[in-house]
Amino acid sequence: MSRSSQKDRGGTLSPLASQLEAVLFFASSPVRDDELKEVFGLSGREINAALDELREHLEDGHGVILKHSAEGWVLETNPHFADLLSLFRDAGARRRAVRLSRAAIETLAVIAYEQPVTRGEVEEIRSVSSGGVIETLLSHGLIRISGRKKTPGLPLLYRTTDRFLDMFGLEAVADLPTLEEIKSLSSEPAEVSEYVEEPPDTGESPDTEEPPDTEEPPDTGEPPNAEAYGDAPDGAADDEA
Repeated sequence: MSRSSQKDRGGTLSPLASQLEAVLFFASSPVRDDELKEVFGLSGREINAALDELREHLEDGHGVILKHSAEGWVLETNPHFADLLSLFRDAGARRRAVRLSRAAIETLAVIAYEQPVTRGEVEEIRSVSSGGVIETLLSHGLIRISGRKKTPGLPLLYRTTDRFLDMFGLEAVADLPTLEEIKSLSSEPAEVSEYVEEPPDTGESPDTEEPPDTEEPPDTGEPPNAEAYGDAPDGAADDEA
């Protein structure tokens, strides 16, 4: 491919200037002169000539301009369109600022996987009234009315929208993960640990051994037998004497 900086007929950019435009558009940060010389294998004079050509070309009513800063060359939006870009940015922020409650996410999931589906069918699955949540999803443009079901009462049918696909990075409803895939992604290997039943807490040290229970003699109201304790009864010595 020719890298000449000479313009083609008809006022189009030269091949080198077009290649520079592509590189600068692709770059996520300013590109230095030495980087351009390394990529194209050309002298600084040839690179600068093509950059001047590109700059003059973009200044002729284009939406982007070529700007040089201390960090290098960069393509920027034309300041002439600042007000328009501000409006676009604010409108985009409003479209993206969608905060869904747990109930809304559950309802949206039911509609996405069961569509087309009626409000009654959604409520049967969720076991809770979903009218208000469906209205919220309609107002955000995430679902739409797709017709009526041919059953008594002709209830409305709901489907997801292209905005729903954009929000979740899908190209089509068929790209939704299956329930099996969701379960496999959410399931984690359980940590196995041996369970040892602990004795009830009695407030006593587990190493303390209680003395065996001894049976108390019944209370007869008489003094205990002294012989049982190895002592002679009172007066026994006098009788022997």
